[in-house]
Amino acid sequence: MIHPHLDAPVGAPTPTFDEDAWEDLLNYIEEKRVIPIVGPELLRVETDAGPRLLCDWLAEKLAARLNVDVGALPQPYTLNDVVCWFLAARGRREEAYTRLRTILRETNFDPPPALRQLAQITDFDLFVTTTFDPLLEQAVNLERFGGATSTDVIAYSPNRVADLPCERDQLQRPVIYHLLGRLSASPTYVISDEDMLEFICALQSEHLTPEKLFHELEHNHLLLIGGNFSNWLARLFLRMAKRRRLSDPRDVGEVVADSHSAQDKRLMAFLQQVSVRTRVFSGAEKFVSELHERWQQRRGGGTGSGSNAQQPQRFLPPQREMPANAVFISYAREDLAAVQQLKAGLDAEGITTWFDMERLESGDDYDRKIRQNIARCSFFVPVISAATQRRHEAYFRREWSYAVDRVRNIAEGAVFILPVCVDATTEAAAVVPDRFKAVHFTRLAGGEVTPEFARRLKELFHAPRS
Repeated sequence: MIHPHLDAPVGAPTPTFDEDAWEDLLNYIEEKRVIPIVGPELLRVETDAGPRLLCDWLAEKLAARLNVDVGALPQPYTLNDVVCWFLAARGRREEAYTRLRTILRETNFDPPPALRQLAQITDFDLFVTTTFDPLLEQAVNLERFGGATSTDVIAYSPNRVADLPCERDQLQRPVIYHLLGRLSASPTYVISDEDMLEFICALQSEHLTPEKLFHELEHNHLLLIGGNFSNWLARLFLRMAKRRRLSDPRDVGEVVADSHSAQDKRLMAFLQQVSVRTRVFSGAEKFVSELHERWQQRRGGGTGSGSNAQQPQRFLPPQREMPANAVFISYAREDLAAVQQLKAGLDAEGITTWFDMERLESGDDYDRKIRQNIARCSFFVPVISAATQRRHEAYFRREWSYAVDRVRNIAEGAVFILPVCVDATTEAAAVVPDRFKAVHFTRLAGGEVTPEFARRLKELFHAPRS
């Protein structure tokens, strides 16, 4: 992944990336061949006492809640130190987890800038985190969905092996995988060294491994950013992720970006001698900042001022639940690419859209949800194409029927249905309800939004309505 001349002898200054190395990394990211693994060093939050790492702040708050004698702890103390003292004093193990959950629920930290920068890199569709907090999820939802809860979140636990729902290239939404558990009132996440030991052993067990996730870790480049693994745990984690001897030839590599690995001479010697595809960058937040800036510049959207009109339009998946005042898009599954283009174009114009991306097409609950959404959407856009011509029986035709039912209650002349044709299908030949043919079709080749169509929708949104 990084060029050989970046190798350095033991004790030498930490090598930095040259331009070719950054270029390689950005190419891999654009091809969606990179998975970021986020650690606690990226969780710098604003507290009453100023910026602090979340794990340090939580250790202090948990110690106070559990009446731990912090004077008896090694300084600076960690969550593990607090939990060990509490258990040695015959405290109930479960109490530490429920108190920690309460502490975080009582706070309202904004996602740290580094997490928001990572979330803005939309070529990342799968994030792995070794922390239990919700800040990465909040960052992705803020940056990609306007704060709506639309990111898929999965958490591992030795007692409940949750895997990716499908192969990575089939994911419809960004996924955050909590590899060491997720915040809960139950002891199902890592806050102590004993917890870590149990999780690592379970993850290596043949029957407790999330197979789809580990297939992705094995076959993609990894960015281990802000981790706090000790020397041997770092080696073990890399070996576990790659599922082979680290000295074996492999086509993918790793970047370790944190505050301590570069200073660990024994770890550096091991990596340089055994895991030659692993490179170390000193400073997690610094790495994310530079990566984010280079990714933006590569897309033509540097940090300086400039016209957003020059930015390529990027598709962001629709929210799970339809927002208020949304445009409902109805389509045949074969036209998904055109519909994604249509949504990206309308998003860029500030027009809220929604369509069902999962296309479950079965079940009373699903049907009820779709019918309710059509009943309360602002406008209904049926996407017409050669695909809809071929399919005389499909769920989108039921959606079209529901839209026609609603039109019967709408005043004559009021606009609700806005048919869009994404290919050369003619209005005369279109296999659509008569109500659709009474309205002018808009031609958006491949779903590409024209300024005229965007302007018309905006005018309709601002027109007086009953």
